[in-house]
Amino acid sequence: MTHIIDREAVQDLLATRDAQLVEVLPEREYAWAHLPQAINLPLRGLDQSAGTLDRERPVIVYCHDWLCDLSPRAAHRLERLGFGEVYDYGVGKMDWLSADLPYDGHAALVSQNVRRDPVTAVLDDPLGSLTERIIADPAGLAVVVDEDDVVQGIIGSRELKGADLDDTAESAMRLGTTTVRPSEELEPLVQRMDRAKVDHVVVTQADGTLVGVFGLGDSRPPENESDRG
Repeated sequence: MTHIIDREAVQDLLATRDAQLVEVLPEREYAWAHLPQAINLPLRGLDQSAGTLDRERPVIVYCHDWLCDLSPRAAHRLERLGFGEVYDYGVGKMDWLSADLPYDGHAALVSQNVRRDPVTAVLDDPLGSLTERIIADPAGLAVVVDEDDVVQGIIGSRELKGADLDDTAESAMRLGTTTVRPSEELEPLVQRMDRAKVDHVVVTQADGTLVGVFGLGDSRPPENESDRG
């Protein structure tokens, strides 16, 4: 029986059981970005390539995201071929990339360019303690988070204008700010920001926790796989 597992279980199996990690997408998609330690055995040729796997060790298969059905099909095929312990990382590599985890491949993602030390504030911080930090910061804003580090809003020059500096960050922050995931491809994002005349965007994980801030001046060329380690 195939076991559908989450990201934490993948990490645990890799660390404690010497599991084999297999991306079953075509080679072009594997080359774009893949999980560290993963090998590429596309589903189309799995019957021929499965012999490279160790039948005595757990096998974890994955594909693109939860809408992609290649990994469940590959898991069932491996079971049919006699593999006894097969796991399907059902939400796929986009879940991994969205969690700001390391990857290999040539993809230029926001995770490689995000500024991880933005000005931050908690909900009860007084505005007076933030003003100088916001003005001095290149992004010109503070990200307001709650006790779980989940983004609640931002404070920029517009929010500070005419504000009572004895008020709290919560009372002054702008709600509903646009965010992006670390898995966002850099070039399309820069194009969208340029069209919208937006200089900075907040980067969060899928659960809303803060990763950092990306600005149009923060992008840099993608690293080679060997440089990334």
